[in-house]
Amino acid sequence: MCELYSKQDTLALRRKHIGPSCKVLYAADPIKIVRAQRQYMFDEKGERYLDCINNVAHVGHCHPEVVKAALKQMEVLNTNSRFLHDNIVEYAKRLAATLPEQLSVCYFTNSGSEANDLALRLARQFRGHQDVITLDHAYHGHLSSLIEISPYKFRKGKDVKKEFVHVAPTPDIYRGKYRENHADPASAYADEVKKIIEEAQNRGRKIAAFIAESMQSCGGQIIPPAGYFQKVAEYVRGAGGVVIADEVQVGFGRVGKHFWSFQMHGKDFVPDIVTMGKPMGNGHPIACVVTTKEIAEAFSSSGMEYFNTYGGNPVSSAVGLAVLDVIENEDLQGNATRVGTYLTELLNRQKAKHTLIGDVRGVGLFVGIDLVKDRQKRTPATAEAQHVIYKMKENRVLLSADGPHRNVLKIKPPMCFTKEDAKFMVDQLDGVLTVLEEAIGAQTESVVPENTPCRTKMPKEAPSELLSDGTPDPKENPGQKRNRLCADKPSLLSKRLKT
Repeated sequence: MCELYSKQDTLALRRKHIGPSCKVLYAADPIKIVRAQRQYMFDEKGERYLDCINNVAHVGHCHPEVVKAALKQMEVLNTNSRFLHDNIVEYAKRLAATLPEQLSVCYFTNSGSEANDLALRLARQFRGHQDVITLDHAYHGHLSSLIEISPYKFRKGKDVKKEFVHVAPTPDIYRGKYRENHADPASAYADEVKKIIEEAQNRGRKIAAFIAESMQSCGGQIIPPAGYFQKVAEYVRGAGGVVIADEVQVGFGRVGKHFWSFQMHGKDFVPDIVTMGKPMGNGHPIACVVTTKEIAEAFSSSGMEYFNTYGGNPVSSAVGLAVLDVIENEDLQGNATRVGTYLTELLNRQKAKHTLIGDVRGVGLFVGIDLVKDRQKRTPATAEAQHVIYKMKENRVLLSADGPHRNVLKIKPPMCFTKEDAKFMVDQLDGVLTVLEEAIGAQTESVVPENTPCRTKMPKEAPSELLSDGTPDPKENPGQKRNRLCADKPSLLSKRLKT
């Protein structure tokens, strides 16, 4: 693969011309990726990395059928979606067929952020209400309207939560307010939403919507307890609001047994609005909002025309149709179930072996590994997680860490991920954790003080280049660092452990 620039020149040009807020993964030593195929990515030296985090390349990087569909349509026509064309209606029909019958009206956009922004507009127009209930640590997109409802992005001491935003506790039964030993955590967490509604109503406010990922990704791979969404929907609809299911990261068969993640909560739970994005186009920018005829008609009655120049254009729709075909033809839902079950089994064996693993949770090819310094206290192992991420990169496996404490290893690979890939990844993780635990021994608690944020001061002997690109501002809140890694922690921890 021919490169325009050397890696160092690419970094220099990035520093000069790309906004400094646009961070890269592995900031201490970024990877320059020049090509990818299926579940593998290759750097400029030809080194192959197993991609365990790229949920955008849903059916595999550069899938030939998707590439062929895009090229074929691009050679014929690509134009404003306000012209009549078969691709957009065929794609809408195919998408609607995967959803409950009442979810039948589509609005196409270019990104998940656009989709979630439009979902808020639909909800607010439907009843004429403004307020939104969101979950703690949630992330729904980068538009201003979404930053306002994304606690993951709130900056402590700087952002003032808007009066129309209400934050409910994350339904996390491992680390949250109500845990696995609670008699009915689903009802307990849903009752927190009910309290929020009552308090808002007492202040004269009205709820427009409750929005949540069907499984919370940035919040730490959280799987809500069974029955939670049904109870929340009852309370929200009783208050005149609607329920928005954000499937931008977790839809299109990733959970295996169901095409949409909200479906695993039971047939008696159907959202009023579903948003989708990332995996739709396998890397091509296409997203969508699907809702009911009633809500769509209320939106239309406002008199404001909605159009999106590129949303649902002929090429995007052709790509989307190809992705649906690949998911079906290659039985990628079945693969997610089989490989996901196998992966979880392997990880649970590692949990029995490694004290750093506090919890393994997930469904299909959406798995989280919660690293802890103390299993009883469930103290987040933040620095250790960053160390693991960098060591796994050295072993040619790409992982990321997220969650409120950035201690949860996220696994959400392309859907063509195999059992062999799972075994390789877990073997590498086993080796990294073995060395790490041997190094820290019984002194785990003293390696990094409990609840220390990702802002440790670099020792004097630390290489200065680690501070030159991507190192977080010491005043920066961890919630700002979406999908990137702390540059200083792994290096510092490595020096202490001499691994």
